[in-house]
Amino acid sequence: MTAKYKRIMLKVTGESLLGKREFGIDFEAVLALAEKIKKIKETGVEIAIVIGGGNIYRGASAAKFGIDRSTGDYMGMLATVMNGMALEDALNKIGVQTRLQSALSMPSVAERFIRKRAIHHLEKGRVVILAAGTGNPYVTTDTGASLHALELHCEVLMKATKVDGVYDKDPTKNSDAKLYRTLNFEDALHDRLEVMDSAAMSMAMENDLIIHVFDLFSDDNLLKAVQGDDIGTIISNKVKTVLA
Repeated sequence: MTAKYKRIMLKVTGESLLGKREFGIDFEAVLALAEKIKKIKETGVEIAIVIGGGNIYRGASAAKFGIDRSTGDYMGMLATVMNGMALEDALNKIGVQTRLQSALSMPSVAERFIRKRAIHHLEKGRVVILAAGTGNPYVTTDTGASLHALELHCEVLMKATKVDGVYDKDPTKNSDAKLYRTLNFEDALHDRLEVMDSAAMSMAMENDLIIHVFDLFSDDNLLKAVQGDDIGTIISNKVKTVLA
């Protein structure tokens, strides 16, 4: 098994760690995710990971209850650090060398994010987990994933979700929703398709970063995506918008 890419940014949602729980961390789900990551590591690809914190806390939602948006966002960043620690521990337990870096300084639990150090870890074959987004409020982990992917010279940003790609409308509410096989950035932004937030999409578009959206929970989709199989939706400046 060989990888199509040399270095990838994997964006996973906090919900991928929920398992059968309604909130928090299900350690069986964490271990299952770690096993998927180990499989793709064995193809030789270098892996950076940005993980969300929605299974524990969402800063943007807190603003609805009167919590200052900046305060809520910082709380959300702490949730991503907790998720990162859980995933780091699971990967280490199955023999995958891993480093957790945080955009917020917390030396007792994680290295501070330093771009050159992260690149060094990747070159040494370590999986690098990047927590706390960009370290700034009003910015989502999607934007953090785009930013870090560019900083670390990743060839693709792989957004692993619970749906099998990008649709022209919400497939959970519309039985006639159609899947995009490929999607041009301009079309995605113009039609306001809910792929990632607009800042993350614009950053990727302006810097020719490919985004691959696929279902993390279906079979070996993560491995298939890394190998370049035709699954999910590819978003790029260099493709035409094509429905499946």
